[in-house]
This record gives sequence, C-alpha cells and structure tokens, in this order.
Amino acid sequence: MLSGGEATVTLTPGAGRGGRNLEFALALLTELGETGPGLRGLHALSAGTDGQDGSSPAAGAFLTPDSLTRAGHLGLDPHEFLRRHDSHTFFEALGDTLHTGLTGHNLNDFRAVVLT
Repeated sequence: MLSGGEATVTLTPGAGRGGRNLEFALALLTELGETGPGLRGLHALSAGTDGQDGSSPAAGAFLTPDSLTRAGHLGLDPHEFLRRHDSHTFFEALGDTLHTGLTGHNLNDFRAVVLT
C-alpha cells in the first residue's frame, strides 16, 4: 500500500520529539501489534519529503516485523511513547529513524506498507 498526504497530530502540553510521520508509524506499530494481524511480514515507512519531521531531525521511521520484539528487549513501551508524542525518541532507540538531511523540497508525506 502506498499513500501520500499529511496526517494530523494534536499535541498535548509537554509533548516529546517527533512529527506526524513518526507518530503515524508508532500508532501503526501499536495498533497492528495488538489489535490487528500482528507485525508478521510487515515492513513500513512513513516519511516527509522535506527530510525533517516536526521537531525531529529525522524524515520519518521504519517498521519491521521485529520492531515490537526489539522494543520489548530495550524496555520501551510504545504506548507510553505514543501517549507522550515522543515517537522520535522511540524509533531512535530502535535505530529505525530515516535521516536524509533537508532535501529542499516539501512535496508531500509518503507512506509505504508491505506485507511479505
């Protein structure tokens, strides 16, 4: 599945680091990891074409089938990071942020989800 467009995030006071693409990826991770089909065979990317997502230096984040397992091994609770809108810190700890640097273009946000 490929999609474009900009998601909306409503921040709460004291929000952490991140942006709408990192938040989308973290919300997808928590939703599919618990109530959906799970992450078996799931690979995803959510990123901004400008190379920076909100207050994060990353353009976005990757999801892999073992993202929840690796988070668990690191003691990271994805629900807590989502509640605090601190998606950059979560994905940076996993090593799953996408860093492109500023591109000079702000065309759209891009998401790709692949099931293998």
